[in-house]
Amino acid sequence: MLTLTSVWTTILLAAAVALGPLATDMYLPALPQIGSDFGTGTDQVQLTLSLYMVGFAIAQLICGPLADRFGRKPIMIGGFVLFAIASIGCALASNIETLILCRFLQALGGSAGPVLGRAAIRDIYTPREAAKILAILASIMALAPAVAPTIGGLLTASLGWSSVFLALGGYALVMAVVVAFGIPEPMRPEHRQSLKIGSLLRNYRTIAKDISFVGYTLTNALIFSGLFAFLSGSSFVLIDFLGVPTEQFGLYFACMVAGYIVGNLTAVRLGRRLVPDQILVRGLIIAVAGGSLMAVLALSEVFNVWAVILPQALFMIGTGMVLPQTMAGALANFPTMAGSASALFGFTQMAVAAVAGMLVGHLHDGTSLVMALIIAACAALAMACYLLLVQRYPAKGFEPQSITSN
Repeated sequence: MLTLTSVWTTILLAAAVALGPLATDMYLPALPQIGSDFGTGTDQVQLTLSLYMVGFAIAQLICGPLADRFGRKPIMIGGFVLFAIASIGCALASNIETLILCRFLQALGGSAGPVLGRAAIRDIYTPREAAKILAILASIMALAPAVAPTIGGLLTASLGWSSVFLALGGYALVMAVVVAFGIPEPMRPEHRQSLKIGSLLRNYRTIAKDISFVGYTLTNALIFSGLFAFLSGSSFVLIDFLGVPTEQFGLYFACMVAGYIVGNLTAVRLGRRLVPDQILVRGLIIAVAGGSLMAVLALSEVFNVWAVILPQALFMIGTGMVLPQTMAGALANFPTMAGSASALFGFTQMAVAAVAGMLVGHLHDGTSLVMALIIAACAALAMACYLLLVQRYPAKGFEPQSITSN
């Protein structure tokens, strides 16, 4: 059994959290084939993404309080097992309705990894340390979406889309074993919370009334929605509209992931001399620039692969800087309710992202225009949340005057 502060514990937590992006990114190249096999349109196929996010959001409100009562490990292990069972159901689905239902069940189990991974980091580290560790964890996690679309494209091209879900189910079972035998329980016994409905509602009310929490959470949710808008539309734009071969989709997708890793590593480096909020605003400026550039190119009818990928890579550099800081900021004020705070944070993030994904699916015009406009709008709204809320109500330990410059 590893120690909580071991580098390997951080790596294993990253691998557990990575199940979330794997469940969305690995089957992206298969979306056009799924639509063709089931004879459905873009909007219905896209529901396998958006309703996954809805289920992911709802489940976090449940598994967060359960983890605050029983600990992080048992809830995470149970979630992985449910995810594996639902993945088999996805692989065996004979129509789009069954696939959508199994994806929803898959989300209920898959939510345990991200929400409890964030809570575990808050259990182990101080708020400012957590921002750095989350940035490192995000860099490790980025390896998953970097390779997932390539693997998914190869599996889809050679074995069919159902093989992608079988691979995801196998990964979930492996992670259940790893968490059970490799990671200690990070939650302190004295931090266990009651499961009484009244106590749960009071906890959520306390968290939701914290303006600092609201600011960081909405900023994160909007930037994440820009990312999810790209996930929802990229396969249709790149494969169907721009003619990228399915098996090559992952190579272009890797450019976006590279931008995310650059953003994460930049955040880690800047964290040595800046507080998280100073890193956050720099990341938002970069994200707004990337989203705006993609929108301008699309409005100018510049339709080619690099007019999509390069602006999105710039957006992802900003995203890689923003997400760890907002995660740490949202949880900073709640050391004894990290599971519930992480759950409400994740619910908001996924719910807002699901709306962005549905908009892409329903408004998709066959080009990159709708996707680009939604990404740009999400970045602009995230900047507005920062200026109106985060800047005025920073989290504890995040204020510039709270540390000295090196």
